[in-house]
Amino acid sequence: MGKRFLRSIRMLAECMQLFEQISTAKVRQFGLTHSQFDIIATLGNTQGMTCKELGEKTLITKGTLTGVLDRLEQKKLISRERGNNDRRQFFVKLTPLGEAAFDEVFPHVVAEGEKHFADYSEADYQALEDALGKLRHHFSAEK
Repeated sequence: MGKRFLRSIRMLAECMQLFEQISTAKVRQFGLTHSQFDIIATLGNTQGMTCKELGEKTLITKGTLTGVLDRLEQKKLISRERGNNDRRQFFVKLTPLGEAAFDEVFPHVVAEGEKHFADYSEADYQALEDALGKLRHHFSAEK
């Protein structure tokens, strides 16, 4: 088998990069960066979450998260409050303006991504999800 897996990993990475480029272009039309949208999309339809939870649920590194949250707070799209039980912990939630941004931007980004799957059948989705699930399982076992 040799290095056969490298071709598959490369294709997976290329697909993710292309999807992110397309998604980012759509998000930028609304004056947001990809990371800012990731936060808004993660907080959308929730009561909010701690910074730690937000970091775990997004693809944003801890070092980058604070700066992204600072900029979203400056835009009045999120608010941060200190935790009642642990003053070191911040709770992050969308403001009414942030909720409006989520309601406006999220459907457009989803629709843009969905266009690229227009010719996928249920069997195509299932095969893709099975393959990715198997790969994720193998990676998770290594943690």
